Amino acid sequence: MLLVPVGSTEQHGPHLALGTDARVAEAVATGLASRIPGAMVAPVLEYGASGEHADFPGTLSIGLDVLRGVLVEIGRSATLWASTVVFVNGHGGNAVAVDAATRLLVTEGRRARWVPCSAPDSDAHAGRTETSLLLHLAPDLVRADRAEAGETRPVQQLLPALRARGVRAISANGVLGDPSGASAEEGGRILAGMIVRAAAALVEP
Repeated sequence: MLLVPVGSTEQHGPHLALGTDARVAEAVATGLASRIPGAMVAPVLEYGASGEHADFPGTLSIGLDVLRGVLVEIGRSATLWASTVVFVNGHGGNAVAVDAATRLLVTEGRRARWVPCSAPDSDAHAGRTETSLLLHLAPDLVRADRAEAGETRPVQQLLPALRARGVRAISANGVLGDPSGASAEEGGRILAGMIVRAAAALVEP
């Protein structure tokens, strides 16, 4: 089995690294590999579909169509020698492309799956959840002195405006949540839960 971490390069507020999603996806894939005999982890795909963050400095988006195409070609190549390819998606904006690529690969007769890096009750973007994860995974990439709250309403309330107008229309600093109280210890617990949920999803039909 080949596990392919799929991330993004996008703003994560004034305090987190552009590659936060990629780091999380890589960590979840690595955790999965430790549970699956013979599994391997591919180099992380650092670019994704981040159009909702497009006007923030540092964001580099390849869009849904290109991402889908890249994943299809990675899957076609990988399944020439790997029994199964699994995309481990660390950025919600990628989901449509990851799902479409996986479905196409399956229709071609290839063994392909995808799993999200999910955490129940998490905030949406660059808040306590992701700040805790990065404090656990790469504390040198967290500028704690610059952490500040953004828009804290539940993401379900924000989705229509986010889809129509992007993140900046909702949050001037790019944060959807509040990083206050984040810790490396909490990040470790969140990561462990993500790995457990991803592993459970892989055993489902």
